[in-house]
Amino acid sequence: MTKPPMFAPDWTPTAVVFDCDGTLVDSEQHWQRARAVVLRAFGHAPDPEFAERARGLHYKDCGALMADLVGHPDQAEEMTSQLLSTFRALVARDPVTTRGARDLVRALGRAAPLAVASNCPADVVEFCLESVDLRRHFRHIVVPGGDIRPKPHPDTYAEAARLLGASGGDVLAVEDSVNGLKAAVAAGLRVVGVGPRPGPEALALADLWVSALDDPELTAWADSRPAARRPTADRPGAAPADPKVPRPGGPTSTDPASAS
Repeated sequence: MTKPPMFAPDWTPTAVVFDCDGTLVDSEQHWQRARAVVLRAFGHAPDPEFAERARGLHYKDCGALMADLVGHPDQAEEMTSQLLSTFRALVARDPVTTRGARDLVRALGRAAPLAVASNCPADVVEFCLESVDLRRHFRHIVVPGGDIRPKPHPDTYAEAARLLGASGGDVLAVEDSVNGLKAAVAAGLRVVGVGPRPGPEALALADLWVSALDDPELTAWADSRPAARRPTADRPGAAPADPKVPRPGGPTSTDPASAS
């Protein structure tokens, strides 16, 4: 691990919230390629500075950024639509998880309920997770909409924790982008950052940092977590949402197995 853990090694989270793009699904390559395809269609070649600015952005903000970059801010909606359709096609052609994601999800899912907090549209997140056979592990997917603002605002992580019946300091977030890290920290969650080349800001925000989710110390810690006690509820393993926490209005998606 690049950075020593700041939580006790025997600590077990009461819930875990994962980012999707770049954290669970190796989709950042697809986003980069989709952005490049759209920009080139408008006569502009992306550069490393643009790639860094676009990473972790809400997709609509990314569309607006691209439109500004090509000098046609009035084309933001069209570029956003092209971005999403190109991304979907690339994921469908080559769905792949990040290193260690599948095993970490299984290990932590035995110890605590899981959710996803993402800046992407709910149907895109569902599509990505279904493509790599991870959707069934997550009780909720929370994305921006209504009163739920995108990362770096804390709303998606705060709402995911609420839906899992947990409070911020007892929840672990797993993130790869600075915007996502800011969101999780602002929501009061403890954070594992993941990525091969973290910058100073990312390292400062994360409680610990790993280059990939198959980090031996991280996986050993996850494997050693005690199995969660399963409450006898209408839905096995369901964690009640905390009624004291107000719910912001916005799109969420629940476990398909429990949906009516």
